[in-house]
Order: sequence, then C-alpha cells, then structure tokens
Amino acid sequence: MNLEAALRDQVARATGRPQHGAPVRSLKGDASNRSYLRVGTWPDSLVVMVMPAQARASEEAAGSAVPEELPFLDVHRYLARLGIRVPAIYRHDEAAGMIVLEDLGDVTLEKALAARPPEELYPAAVDLLAGLRAAAEAAPAPASIAYRRAFDEELYLWELHHFREWGLEAWSGKTPTASERQEMEASFRDIAGRLAAAPRGFTHRDYQSRNLMVKDGELVVIDFQDALQGPRAYDLVALLRDSYVDLDEALVEEMLRRYQEALARSTGQPADPAGFRRLFDLLTVQRKLKDAARFEFIHRVKKNPGFLPHIPLSLAYVRAAFQRLAGDAAVQTLRRVAARYVPELQ
Repeated sequence: MNLEAALRDQVARATGRPQHGAPVRSLKGDASNRSYLRVGTWPDSLVVMVMPAQARASEEAAGSAVPEELPFLDVHRYLARLGIRVPAIYRHDEAAGMIVLEDLGDVTLEKALAARPPEELYPAAVDLLAGLRAAAEAAPAPASIAYRRAFDEELYLWELHHFREWGLEAWSGKTPTASERQEMEASFRDIAGRLAAAPRGFTHRDYQSRNLMVKDGELVVIDFQDALQGPRAYDLVALLRDSYVDLDEALVEEMLRRYQEALARSTGQPADPAGFRRLFDLLTVQRKLKDAARFEFIHRVKKNPGFLPHIPLSLAYVRAAFQRLAGDAAVQTLRRVAARYVPELQ
C-alpha cells in the first residue's frame, strides 16, 4: 500500500466513510521530523500526522530516557483534561506511526496578523497561557511526561552550548580561545543555575505564533509534545519574543502585566513585576541564543534554510536583553565574548 492509500485508509477507519479518490496534500511542518498531510477537502478534511520511528524521544535534549507512551498523546490527554482547546484525535495507529487529527485549517496566529492588529489578538493568547499555567498548577499530573522532565541546569547548559557550537562557531567560522571558552562556560553555568532555581510548572516549551491555530475565532494549542517543567515566564518569552513576529515594545509591556495579573488572580499569589521582568530578560537571553543556533543547525544539518531569515530578530532580542541586564556580571561577560564572534550581539 503506498502512502496516499495508507492515509486514506487511516481516515476511512477513523470516520467509517470510504475515502476513495480523496485528495491528499502535504502541509508545512516547519522543522519537525513529523509530517502532516490533509486528506479530503476542507472543511470536511482530516489531518494525518506521520511520525518517525523515534517519535517518543524529543528532538532536543530533555533527558535520556525514552517515554513509554507517545508524548503527544500523553500531553494531549492532560491538556484536554484541563479544558485547553487542543486538536481532536480520531485514531492512533501505533504500528503504522500515524495519528488522525482534527483539521484546524491553515490560519496560525502568525497568519491571522495579516488581517488583524496584534493588540486585538495577543490578549487572548496571553489569557489562554495564563489560564493554562494556573490550571496546571492547581491540578498537576505527576505521571505525565510533562512532569517527569524539566528545564534543569543540564538542559539549559545543553541549549547554551548549542548556541556556542552552531550560533557562534558555525555561524562565524571561528573557534573561541581556551580562555574565552572558560569565560563562556562560567557564564553559562551561572545563567543555567539561576534559571534552574526558578520555581517550575507546566511549560509548553514552544508557545509561539506558529503553534497557535485560529479556528472559528478560537485559539487552539498545537505542538505541545515537548512540554516539561519550567519557569512561569518561559512560555511568555516564546510568545512575546517570537522569532517570527516583532511586537511593539509597548504591547510587550502590556502583555507582561496582563499575564502576571491574571496569574495573581487565579493563584492568589502576589505579582513581583521587577523580579518577573529580570527572569523574563534572562530567559530571553537563553532562549533566543538557542533559537538562533537552532535555525543554523536546521540549515546545515537538516538542509532547510527556511529559518535563516529569523536569526537577526532572535539576536536582536538577545541584544536588547543584554542592555536591560547591564548590571548582571555573568550576562555581560557572555555578551563581551560572544559579540567578538557574533557582531549582531554588540
């Protein structure tokens, strides 16, 4: 059975309706090893996610243990239990490596910005995130994979060294001296240690404009299979320091306040605007250095240059965060060394 026939068969089994001759179209899957194919004609179509053999393991470092259950299914079940809108699952064929999903259409939050200004769209995305975080903190699920892996010091360090390898050395074509490597390592450990010490809770890990679908006026969360435990500010950094959308700084400030106020109302814990902003900026340094490096990695290793145009904005976010953290010795050491090889960080 060829791929198209197999896809039609999966949808037929999921719906109980024959799919003979149903059109099959590949959908853009960004940098993921998974592929997505639409079977049928919108709006009556379904999407089949086709997974590689190693689908249970994260594509980025998150511990060496391979989970017993497909993380997508695990985290989907948890989010649905929390009342978060996620795509419906109609069939899972583990042997075939396929999952039949609700077709959410083609409008991401990023695409929706072509028709509506960000100040009309981002409050809903921030409210959804705050509600998700508060609900997860109120009803944790220790057995879920999202609660058995975390942004610990080791993972933060792996991502920072990913920047050194791909965002600095590969990007510049140069290798830091031994003394520079020592300085960077000390900065990395300081930053990773402080981030790892922040209180943790459910974190989507990539809550950004391409992972929020807009369907019937509602936001639907996707690409959540790498969820883990992390700081409250992490997903907000992914959303407001999005490599694909450059938001006005006044809107960013407003959304930072909105998120903290929503969490304070939900949890009864008072907000700490100054401390939250410092954490937000430090996470921006870590996350966006990793993103810039990841885009270069995807270009060189996966032979996909499509993300290269988003490196400058990622580095611009880091540069702005460097400026806001002017009194942070470890951050400034990192800035001084890294900028010798990545002038965009000066």
